[in-house]
Amino acid sequence: MSKKVVLAEKPSVGRDLARVLGANQKGHGYFEGKEYIVTWGLGHLVTHADPEHYGEQYKNWRLEELPMLPKRLDLVVIKQTSRQFHSVKKVLNRKDVSEIIIATDAGREGELVARWILVKAHVNKPVKRLWISSVTDKAIKDGFKKLKDGKQYENLYAAAEARAEADWYVGINGTRALTTKHNAQLSCGRVQTPTLAMLADREKAIQSFVPKPFETVQVKTQDGLALRWFDEKSGDERIFDAKKAKEIQAKLNGSQLTITNVQAKTKRVPAPHLYDLTELQREANKRFGYSAKETLASLQRLYEQHKAVTYPRTDSRFLSSDLVETLSERLQAIDVQPFRKTVATAKKQGLSHAKKQMVNDAKVSDHHALIPTEQAVAASAMSDKEYKLYQLIVRRFLANFFPPSEFEQTTVEAKANEELLRTKGERLITPGWRAEDLDESGEEAESKLPQLTKGDNKAIANVSLTQGKTSPPPRFNEGSLLTAMEKPAQFMAEKDAAISKTLAEAGGIGTVATRADIIEKLFSSFLIEKKGKELYVTSKAKQLLELVPEELKSAALTAEWEQRLERIVQGKEKKAAFIADMKEYAKSVVGQVKADTTTFRHDNKTGEKCPECGKFLLEVNGKKGKMRVCQDRECGYRKNIAMTTNARCPKCKKKLELRGQGEGQVFACVCGHREKKAQFEERRKHSKNKNVSKREVNNYMKKQNKEDDFANSALAEQLAKLGLNKKD
Repeated sequence: MSKKVVLAEKPSVGRDLARVLGANQKGHGYFEGKEYIVTWGLGHLVTHADPEHYGEQYKNWRLEELPMLPKRLDLVVIKQTSRQFHSVKKVLNRKDVSEIIIATDAGREGELVARWILVKAHVNKPVKRLWISSVTDKAIKDGFKKLKDGKQYENLYAAAEARAEADWYVGINGTRALTTKHNAQLSCGRVQTPTLAMLADREKAIQSFVPKPFETVQVKTQDGLALRWFDEKSGDERIFDAKKAKEIQAKLNGSQLTITNVQAKTKRVPAPHLYDLTELQREANKRFGYSAKETLASLQRLYEQHKAVTYPRTDSRFLSSDLVETLSERLQAIDVQPFRKTVATAKKQGLSHAKKQMVNDAKVSDHHALIPTEQAVAASAMSDKEYKLYQLIVRRFLANFFPPSEFEQTTVEAKANEELLRTKGERLITPGWRAEDLDESGEEAESKLPQLTKGDNKAIANVSLTQGKTSPPPRFNEGSLLTAMEKPAQFMAEKDAAISKTLAEAGGIGTVATRADIIEKLFSSFLIEKKGKELYVTSKAKQLLELVPEELKSAALTAEWEQRLERIVQGKEKKAAFIADMKEYAKSVVGQVKADTTTFRHDNKTGEKCPECGKFLLEVNGKKGKMRVCQDRECGYRKNIAMTTNARCPKCKKKLELRGQGEGQVFACVCGHREKKAQFEERRKHSKNKNVSKREVNNYMKKQNKEDDFANSALAEQLAKLGLNKKD
């Protein structure tokens, strides 16, 4: 009897598929049953070859050998996971296997994981595709009843491969050109460079901003009504002429106002749309301070391990109509505390409003919005971070079962001594979805006004002036940077209708699945740093943007590329044409770097010399603290000198920084508290809270050192380019 091989992306999903399909016999890197053999990758098992694969001349980084433009990019097995690859290859090529079912993540990158394994394993058997948005038992069973023909996804594979090849040609050539020209670790890429340019443009706008002083005039009547002066032509309440402000104050003092207009409008505010990945990353950053990467990692566990939520890497905020029949089951799955009361009310509401609010087939592409699955999950099984995200998803889902809130919004205008005044207020009519404690914004929904009628006269009791200054645009945090990557046209200094249209059609720069990694790459390359929640560009970043070819900084250019990738998915463009253009572009980038006469200067040199090569070390701010790194990229020496830890200050409870090396290590806090590491460990030993032991502190430090050493090395940058250090 012939069998079918099911190829999953990760072992955890593979185990779930095997259990549901009855493949219970364990083999080396697979499970086998009567009908199915289930095997898996560890993320990517296959990737593009290193540059030196194409010739000895590329082994050493030399400017004169660029650009590197192989006719085609070869695939190689990743050494670290080669054992699993050979297990998968053996299974795929068994004579009793007649069909392959791709069950990797249902998206562009998941398609690439599977197809590259099939190509490298030299498999040419019929292919089917499992395309599901959650990994519950029910979703898996339903998915296997509706398997798709693998040919339907050939274009998706072509687009995925085109993206990977474009990143190789443009990213590796650009990075090698800049790095060898200036002997500094300088990386560039299709998405990271325009993202960095947006951060730098915002920094320039802040630095060049000149605040203007202004005043506002507030009026209070004898019965307590508060109004503000406004300009009839512009509607602005700010007065930029101090003399004029004082004149208005004098004019209004002791006078009487007459209500000239009372306008009441009913305002309906529906529940916010369901979450897509970017919106949830923004919300989690705003509410809990989670990075985009942290949120995605926790969501992936909620999806794969707990089976509590649907596929996270989605850019849709709606559901498709075929999911309506599952809504009742999803409500049943979340019918636990603290949602029980709200779920009961939602059930009484019925599905009619939910369908109208949540379902829109035209706005669902590969995957629908993030919602809970039909499988109940215990809060105790989740980490604190996972449970907080799960609660956000559940609350947003429930909110969409309820009708809009209704407000009466009233605008009152008045006149006093020919000067215009106004005030606004809101009165809640019907709470709708807000009644269920599902409003995550925390904003006040009501500000009442007394009953007022046109023609009412009131005596003015007090007129005051408040001084202020215009503010520069705010610095980006991770949440607002995600917004800028999603909608870059709103953040560009020069408004261009054609560019804005391109950016809108492309869905911004990067994809929902890659934006978190791009932000992490900017941190690990020391191009951005965080102070509090705000992001700052480093001196290295500012200089890099001076050295990078102008068009590579354009959000419009990378958006055009994303658009072309989408056209490949739709079958409207050939991959070969796109790659030919990418090669030409890589050639142009290298040419511009070679011709550039600008020099790169390290302005963060310390007085300490590198113990390996004798050159002065540079001090940089990593995401986890301060580091010293050798300025010579070929040396690669680095050491941590201060790390932000999870240990808390006994005085102010802020996170402590661990400074120094070896026996002399000291925990220090911004409040001034200092203690040696040995003292800290002794205090922990005798404290009631023994959550952090000496062993745990040391393990934590080893882990941090390991993460920093790998994430920030020149080797890691190249591995990232080639997909070798792809994390789940």
